[in-house]
Amino acid sequence: MVLGLVPSSPLVNVLVVVLMTGLIWFGSGWLEESADHLATYYGLPAVVQGSIIVALGSSFPEFASVTVAAASGVFDMGVGAIVGSAIFNILVIPALSGLATDGDLETSRIVVYKEAQFYMVAVATLVVTFSLAVIYFPVQNASPLTGQITRPLALIPLFLYGLYLFIQWQDVNDYDGGDDAGVADGIAGEWGRLLVGLVVILVSVHFLVGSVESLSGTFGIPTFLSGITIVAAATSLPDTLVSVRSATNGNSATSLGNVLGSNTFDLLVAIPVGVVIAGSAPVDFAVAVPMLGVLTLATVLLFGMLRTDLSITRAEAYALLCSYILFVAWIISETLGVTALLQN
Repeated sequence: MVLGLVPSSPLVNVLVVVLMTGLIWFGSGWLEESADHLATYYGLPAVVQGSIIVALGSSFPEFASVTVAAASGVFDMGVGAIVGSAIFNILVIPALSGLATDGDLETSRIVVYKEAQFYMVAVATLVVTFSLAVIYFPVQNASPLTGQITRPLALIPLFLYGLYLFIQWQDVNDYDGGDDAGVADGIAGEWGRLLVGLVVILVSVHFLVGSVESLSGTFGIPTFLSGITIVAAATSLPDTLVSVRSATNGNSATSLGNVLGSNTFDLLVAIPVGVVIAGSAPVDFAVAVPMLGVLTLATVLLFGMLRTDLSITRAEAYALLCSYILFVAWIISETLGVTALLQN
């Protein structure tokens, strides 16, 4: 049953995907507008607005998916969805945001030297956490290089995210908003609209992912392939719509800050919280780390483009899209057994 009302069928699932996409579009609009008003009222820099307020809201689907996966004993699937979503965010969202603007997608030194670099540290920290799990808590009678992530190990990325929040808080204290501070009239309504937008996005993505998974099963698409590409892209839809909307409105700092902040939250909070909820979770190092390696290469590519003239040109946007197409082609080749870079 789809939405608990009608029997599941390919046509119904396609209609649900279209309907939920429209609802996510409206929800992301409410989220972006209310976040903009709240940031103005509280005197927050645009980068902080994108990397904290908007990013936390649009990361709710990934957060929910990995916690449910960990509680259900399929933590590897949750990690795969997170990493696949992160690669989509890094390569596709900045590209679409750049193509949605009239000229180049402008960035700033703050985005390049703080947000992007901290995000690269987040990726390295997650690799270290997985490494410690394999070294000190190996899983017996499992595939080679499988380790158990315990709650103490999960605290390592969580502590790093605490440092990230501290840095953002310091930047807010150093920021001079001038005369941009808003008035208190209607501030409660803005918080209410923000919460409604979050609920609409969360519920819509839940049904969207369900329909996408049903279509994958109907057409015989392997779970690994659909999880790291289709499902990952579906859960990244709120990030995509929020970033593209911000870019078209001229808020490039919010657009790029949302991408990097959302990925930082997913890696340093969503995955560790899933472990904390489950108590412990196994991770296959031979699968997770090569995917994180691809994520690192994608981040380096985006980082280099952002630093060049502090903007993303249309040519660079198309290059990012082509890179994602190559990634999907590689995943398909791995699934079909043409290549065997991913072990186990």
